[in-house]
Amino acid sequence: MFFHLYLWNQWQTWVIILVVVLLLFGATRLPALARSLGQSMRVFRSELKNGEADANSTESTSAESDQSADKK
Repeated sequence: MFFHLYLWNQWQTWVIILVVVLLLFGATRLPALARSLGQSMRVFRSELKNGEADANSTESTSAESDQSADKK
């Protein structure tokens, strides 16, 4: 908890982190990295939605098959 508050309250720490990132990746590659991160987040979210929809559809079909089996 203390370590988190220490980093959060020290703006100099964030400036140092930003400088290190700029030195490692360069200013020209940062927009490309941000774009690819955004694309991967969109794909991840869509896959989560598809997975939830698939899970809901399989639950409803299994419930329907259980009901039809009970009627026989």
